[in-house]
Order: sequence, then C-alpha cells, then structure tokens
Amino acid sequence: MSVFLTDGYGRTIRYLRLSVTDRCDLRCVYCMTDDVVFLPRRELLNFEELDRLSSALIERGVDKIRITGGEPLLRKDILQLFQSLGRHLSSGALRELTMTTNGTQLARFAQALAAAGVRRINISLDTLDPARYAAITRHGDLAKTLAGIEAAQAAGLKVKLNAVALRGVTEYEIDDLIAFAHGRGMDLTLIETMPLGHLDVDRADQYLPLDELRSRMAKRWTLAEVDEHTGGPARYMRVGETGGRIGFITPMSHNFCETCNRIRVSATGRLYTCLGEHGGADLRMALRGSESDDKLNAAIDRAILRKPKGHDFEIRRHGEPALERPMSVLGG
Repeated sequence: MSVFLTDGYGRTIRYLRLSVTDRCDLRCVYCMTDDVVFLPRRELLNFEELDRLSSALIERGVDKIRITGGEPLLRKDILQLFQSLGRHLSSGALRELTMTTNGTQLARFAQALAAAGVRRINISLDTLDPARYAAITRHGDLAKTLAGIEAAQAAGLKVKLNAVALRGVTEYEIDDLIAFAHGRGMDLTLIETMPLGHLDVDRADQYLPLDELRSRMAKRWTLAEVDEHTGGPARYMRVGETGGRIGFITPMSHNFCETCNRIRVSATGRLYTCLGEHGGADLRMALRGSESDDKLNAAIDRAILRKPKGHDFEIRRHGEPALERPMSVLGG
C-alpha cells in the first residue's frame, strides 16, 4: 500500500468532497425533480464512520475536505462532524475544512462553523431576483440565503458565490451578480449545468456554455486571465472595473480532468473517483467489516487505480441523463 493516493495517470489525490446527506430544503430545477425521493436515514454513514473514513484519507495525503450534500446543514447535529474533523486542522494534517451550502441555514450555523475551524465556504446563488429565485428553487426564499451570506461574513468566513449558468436567466443576471459579489468582497464562480439525474425539464433548454456567457460579459467588463487556483476545478479571471475574481467551471465545454485531484464520497459511503463514474466503490462494507483500516485502505486503493482519465458528458435534446445519479447525491 502506498502512503499517498496516486491514480493510474499519476494524479495525486489531495481533495475529498464528502457528502453527509442527499436531502435538501430546495428543489432547484437543474438538480432534482419536485417529487424526489431521498434515501432512508438508516443507510447513511454515522458521524463516527464519516470521521474514520476522513481520517483514513487524511493519513493517505488528503489535505482538503469539502462537506457537501444535498444541503449539509440539514444533517442533524452536523456540527459534531466539523468539530471532530477540526483536530486535523489543529495538527496541521488537514489544510482546509470547508463546505458548499445553499445558505438557508447559515444564519444559525455560521458562528459555530467558524469556531470549528472553517475559514471559507461556497454558497449557491443563481439569481438576485426574489421571484426568479423562488421559481428556480421551487418556492425557496431568497431572503434566507442573503441573511446566510451576511451571517457568514459577520462570522469572519470568506465567502465565494456559486451560480449555475442557466440559459434565459444568467445572461440577464450576470452583471448584477458580479456587482453584488465583488461589492462585498466575494469571488463569483459560474458552473455549467451537467446531465446528472432525471429532471422534469429539458436540459438542452437550460444549458448555457460559459464561452458564450464570457463573450457577453466582455461587452461590459474588462476580463483578464489570472494564474490563480484554489485547489478546485475553477479557472479564474479578474474584472478590471471591480478588482474581483470570476471563476469558470466547465465540465461540459472544456473539462478539467487532466489536473483532477479529487474524489467524492456519498453519504452512504460510496467512493466516486469521477463525476462520470456510474457505480462507485462501496466503502461502507469495509468500514463496518473490520475495526482495522486495512480493508478500508485496500478498497480505497482499488478504487483510485480505476479512476478514469476523464469524463465525457453530452447534453442532448430530450436525451437521457449521462448518469441516473442526481446532483444532490454528491453535491456536483
């Protein structure tokens, strides 16, 4: 067993995206159907298992963990996990413990997250129009997310906004999103929608390539490429008029697989080495089958060696999704 996790293409794995629930209090139109059925809670890893799995991966060289969902702050007593993993921040073994959230629960949790060692979070926000927000999220309340952003910044957390690029929405929202984010010291990252899970809308109607959106942005804003990375898949540009950054995540039009250092684990303990992977590797059985981590590490090693060179997504009109697995299972 190698100490560090290196796949068959020489990429060293340093970044774990750990889902703690598939549940969400929103029903975003690009993510799930309104009548989605969530997993039984008994199938989820408990906090001890999530901590043990994370700790085993930290010992193998993972130094960044992003907690995801669904909406992670819906998981009962979730602060226990952040507080437990915080010991790896104190020891220096873990460089960063962060989270992606829709922001609706942050007003309650921001101070406690900061106390647990979280320094930076991503908040999903696709529009600043209350009616459009309600339509995209199916009756969500924009005011809750805005209050969450305010609470996070008040707690000292560095906030980055994530917006899924949606045709018919983002073209008209982008200028306001840039002004809002950069006016409050936040980066803004734009993400192409992906063909994951069944929806009750046609993804071809939603899909907006970021090359097209960037060309539209350049008519108003001065965009300059910067050689700056945060350890994730975004490629950044700086806006001359604001001084702020905009990230572009392009899994559809220009994938970023050659530098992928990430793995994803679902709330049920399935390890996915790629967004395009179908079945994943069952780590729950290894966790529950032995008190030693030997079986767990062996299962991880087998999975890492099978990490593909890259994914190949395609959005087709009226087409089936590339994967049955919905976005909410792994947080994208």
